[in-house]
Amino acid sequence: MRARDLIGEYPTVRVDDPAPDAARLIGSRRLPGVVVVDEAGDPVTVLPGSQVLNFLIPAYIQADPSLARVYDERAADEAASRLEGKTVGDLLPKRGHRQELPVVDPGATILECAAVMARLHSPLLVVRGGKEPLGVVTASRLLDLLFG
Repeated sequence: MRARDLIGEYPTVRVDDPAPDAARLIGSRRLPGVVVVDEAGDPVTVLPGSQVLNFLIPAYIQADPSLARVYDERAADEAASRLEGKTVGDLLPKRGHRQELPVVDPGATILECAAVMARLHSPLLVVRGGKEPLGVVTASRLLDLLFG
């Protein structure tokens, strides 16, 4: 089986889209993340849900998660409000530190796909024929094939 046999359509967001919209998309559709595209519609990176959470949760709570126990639901609402006025681009690491796009060609094997995803710690993999993105392979799809 090759990458072309595993792809499915997958939602994308633009770098300049509102960050709360991207977070809602990830949450409401129970996605591991979304593919971020530039103004021309070309994929540039993956925004995992964990990166959104990284932006929402202050560093001192990430360093000591036990501190989160003292906060109530209102504090959770306040954390979510940190996205207001932000764009998807604001959630991404700066260009020089941005994760490379996890991409393979349509002929990649299952293990090639898995290797790229593992190396980049990405839950999504863009399959691209030439410059044109054909679809996305998810880690859950690969694991289902390997263990299902």
